[in-house]
Amino acid sequence: MTAFIGPSGCGKSTVLRTINRLHEVLPGARVEGQVLLDGEDIYAPGVDPIGVRRTVGMVFQRPNPFPTMSVRGNVVAGLVLRDGRHDRSYLDRVVEETLRETHLWDEVADRLDAPGASLSGGQQQRLCIARALATRPEVLLMDEPCSALDPVSTQAIEDLIAMLRCDYTLVIVTHNMAQAARVSDRTAFFNVTRAGGPGRLIEVGDTESVFTHPMNASTEDYIRGRFG
Repeated sequence: MTAFIGPSGCGKSTVLRTINRLHEVLPGARVEGQVLLDGEDIYAPGVDPIGVRRTVGMVFQRPNPFPTMSVRGNVVAGLVLRDGRHDRSYLDRVVEETLRETHLWDEVADRLDAPGASLSGGQQQRLCIARALATRPEVLLMDEPCSALDPVSTQAIEDLIAMLRCDYTLVIVTHNMAQAARVSDRTAFFNVTRAGGPGRLIEVGDTESVFTHPMNASTEDYIRGRFG
């Protein structure tokens, strides 16, 4: 579990999006260098970005269930898009498994045919996580997944992260220093040298070391709330 921290505009979400090539949907976007997944460069010639996104899932800042789909339909949307039709019993099994993983099953088991958008904000975010998990990615990226949630829902997401880290590689962008300290094993600090300038990775290390004995003065200033 790795947390990306740093002030707004320093490139945290941009780096996150490069890990599953999602930045390529932005007009004019370009990339240099490599991103290695299990030793393979996901930007190598011939690598299918759709295939990359099947391996690297994404959960966004605001819950984004498909508004015209039911709870059940939201969970299996990625599977159906990837593989075509499955038999109903298989899809029902995936729905129950992933909703149980996200601690949502007991809350929605009796309304699987209700619109996904009818759930509360915290439930919608867990539904989006279930949708990402249904395709069984190796890596799950989360871009400020709790920023739009109340404290109770935030705690539910953090509890879920603690469970998922046993089975998945997770990367989270967060502005909440306490959250980064609670949920992550490693922390990467990004910063900008000037307003509007390019963001840079300043330091990365195990979370305890970064928070208690940072190597860079700007890291300590940010963690202590002196800027950002």
